[in-house]
Amino acid sequence: METYMLLGFVLILSIYLGLELISKVPSTLHTPLMSGANAISGIALVGASRYFQEIQILQSTIAFFAVTFASINVFGGYLVTNRMLKMFKKK
Repeated sequence: METYMLLGFVLILSIYLGLELISKVPSTLHTPLMSGANAISGIALVGASRYFQEIQILQSTIAFFAVTFASINVFGGYLVTNRMLKMFKKK
């Protein structure tokens, strides 16, 4: 029970600190920061793909959803970064 309380505390603390951090970032830095953070989802893809070899159905299901959401995040980050870089090209 103590472990779950500690994990819940860490989750709530990380949500609060994340919101505080994001609110302090200037609007001109949001796009580059977001594209860099989306690249981290590639690490989630590698980590979740390891669990596809496991026998348990629950772990495989969680890994499937992790790969799906991380793929959407990586693809969206690529589109946003590409759009941002087009803004700086000379016409």
